[in-house]
Amino acid sequence: MRHYRVNVNGTSYEISVEEITAEEAKKSAAAAPSAPAPAPAPAPAPASAPASEGATTVSSPMPGTILSVSVSAGSTVKKGDILMILEAMKMENEIMAPCDGRVASVGVQQGASVKTGDMLCVIE
Repeated sequence: MRHYRVNVNGTSYEISVEEITAEEAKKSAAAAPSAPAPAPAPAPAPASAPASEGATTVSSPMPGTILSVSVSAGSTVKKGDILMILEAMKMENEIMAPCDGRVASVGVQQGASVKTGDMLCVIE
């Protein structure tokens, strides 16, 4: 057993840590109870029609939360226009139009959680 004193935000804690072998760690991991069920996910954005041929699908480059959506279906956009703001790792990332065109559909709404590769919108 090793004893440590840890300071977290100005509060001191004394902890004890037991060192175990890799074999013991494997055994305890196998015997560990399953994790509790995760909290229910927020309601998904309405399903949108699949992209038509010649359309450009704008996908999420990383997991995060949609802070704002600047376009709607039918909006005309130019290459480089900001489509939406994606917050990831406490950074606000501008998702920009990769081409000129008309927004055929928007697959997310403000507050939605997205994963890498999720469809954000389709530009025709």
